[in-house]
Formats: sequence, C-alpha cells, structure tokens
Amino acid sequence: MRKLILAAILLIPFLNVKPQGIGELAPEKEPGEFPGHAFGMDLMFSEGGFGLGGFFRHQLNDKFTFFTDISIAESKDEKEVEYIEPYYPYQTYTRGKQNRVFLVPLTIGVQYRLFRKIIYENLRPYISAGAGPAIVVTTPYDKEFFSSFGKAQAHYAVGGYVGFGANFGLDKSSLVGLSFRYYIITFFNDGVESLKGRNQKTLGGFAIALNIGLMY
Repeated sequence: MRKLILAAILLIPFLNVKPQGIGELAPEKEPGEFPGHAFGMDLMFSEGGFGLGGFFRHQLNDKFTFFTDISIAESKDEKEVEYIEPYYPYQTYTRGKQNRVFLVPLTIGVQYRLFRKIIYENLRPYISAGAGPAIVVTTPYDKEFFSSFGKAQAHYAVGGYVGFGANFGLDKSSLVGLSFRYYIITFFNDGVESLKGRNQKTLGGFAIALNIGLMY
C-alpha cells in the first residue's frame, strides 16, 4: 500500500491541476462541453508491480459515461517476500515461488460524473464500476522471464472493479486523468498457484491508473 501512495504522490506534478478552482462556485455560464468519445492508454501501478492498459469511453449524457478497458499487470501473493542475492550476479528472488501470475481483465462499466456544477471544469471527478471476463496467465518462476512464456498457461475467471478518479485540464482534444481502483477476480476452478502449495481462488487489490488519451 505504501508503494501505491508513493506512486500517487509522484504522479501529481504531471496532472496540471489548478487547485484554486476546487470547492468554489462555478461561473454562472454553463459548463464547457467536452467531446463525447475518448480512447487512450492506462499506466498502472499496483502492489504487484507496473502494468499497461487501454480504454475507450463514450459519453451517454452529462452524468453517465460508458467505458470499456483492458489491462495486463502482474499479481503477487500477499505472503511473498522478495530477497536480494548479495553476490554476483546481483538479482532478486522469492522463496517458494512457483509461478509468475499475470492478470488480463476486460472490464465494461459506467462512470458517474460528480459535482458537475460546483467544481471548475479543469477538475472533473467521477466514480466508476464495471465487470467482465478475465484471463489469468501463469508462467513457471524457475525459468527466465521471457523464455518462461513458452510454458505459459491460461486460466479463465470473472472480475471487475469499483473506483473513483478525475480528469484534468481544459484541453478538448487530449485527456489526462488519474483513477484509483479496487479489483476482484474470481476463478471458476481451484485458482492459481503463485507460491507452492497456496492456491488462490480470488485475486485483486488496489491499483492506481494514470489515464492518457485523445478525445473526439
């Protein structure tokens, strides 16, 4: 969790927020209209590490926006402990680790715009929720990272997330935002084995996503 908080702090300088508008009454003129479609990529930070994703959004009305997104990120068992090999060649390892586990969820859901008429348009907060199918890929830990994908296995699950976030800035062609999500992914079978002898039937946790895209 401390890693996620640090990641959020490091991302703040890139968001171009004008905080003097937060909490003040908006001007009497109607809020500016932004394009109804957007697509782009997500840079994700979770307790399992770094991830990448993509998204598409379609505005239904001034409050609701339909979205679909897909991502890939590594997941780790909460009991994993990473050790450092002090002798050459320098490397890290996890005792008892059986497989690397990668989550690939496809999520379809809705965003609900918050405080539309009381916060300036350079800060557009929302809450979101979605669900969908997920593929969980495991690769053997005792093999080199890239070559291990030759022994990859796919497992099928269902999942989703709830979260909150905000889009920033007044540019009507580019989208920059930050969102906080809590994922839950549940398997149809006995799950996957990250640490030897520990089958996980449910995966997930908190993630921070930096959203970068285009609006049209």
